Amino acid sequence: MTEDSSPRWPCVRAAGSDACILTVSVQPNARHTELVGLQEGALRLKLAAPPIDGQANVALAAWLAKELGLPKRSVQLRRGAAARHKQLDIDTAASAVCAWLDQRLGAPPSPSR
Repeated sequence: MTEDSSPRWPCVRAAGSDACILTVSVQPNARHTELVGLQEGALRLKLAAPPIDGQANVALAAWLAKELGLPKRSVQLRRGAAARHKQLDIDTAASAVCAWLDQRLGAPPSPSR
């Protein structure tokens, strides 16, 4: 099994060799956009954008693309347009997203099995 088929972070799921799905929990209307950590298997984020007319979803995708060094079109909302819990399709390998999480949050959580 390759690293991409079983990512180290519970919020990242591989979707092929060059794509992954990221599960996030979003708090809109924050003072500024920031990573908070993990919450129930989802990446917890605060967003400075309001949840009006999809502004928070656009801001989330743009922020993630910038953080990951990808074009904006590489991050698309998969599900959860009107919910705090969302899934995003990201056009990069799960290992790249895991490396970004390692850098931003430190070591991944140990499995609770």
